[in-house]
Amino acid sequence: MSNDNRTTEVKSVQKEPGREQRTFTFKATQLVWLLFGILETLILLRILLKLLAANPDNQVAAFIYSITNVFLAPFAGLTGTPAAGGMVLELSSLLAVVVYALIAWVIERVVWLIFYRPRGPVEEVTQTTSNEHRS
Repeated sequence: MSNDNRTTEVKSVQKEPGREQRTFTFKATQLVWLLFGILETLILLRILLKLLAANPDNQVAAFIYSITNVFLAPFAGLTGTPAAGGMVLELSSLLAVVVYALIAWVIERVVWLIFYRPRGPVEEVTQTTSNEHRS
């Protein structure tokens, strides 16, 4: 008497060319937006603190002012700064927010143009293995 045991194994693997490159591009552009988002948030907090006439000797206010001073230096004295009763509206800081948003957008586009690879066809590799065992 013959006993037929046949085993067939099929493995399929899909390969997507350029996937790693697209992942890198996505992560790089997200990093650009994160860093500029943090910077812009700090500048907006500075504007708010100045509008509320926050005590500049307070640790939080002093910390925000010290970090943002570096990034606002190119805009210092660009526009007038209206003030009333200790409250200050830093128009140059508002302009800096717009300029830094544009810079972030340009950097993000450049990263995308240089590194992004469009999706191509998915390659499917199929491997079939057959084992025949007869007793």
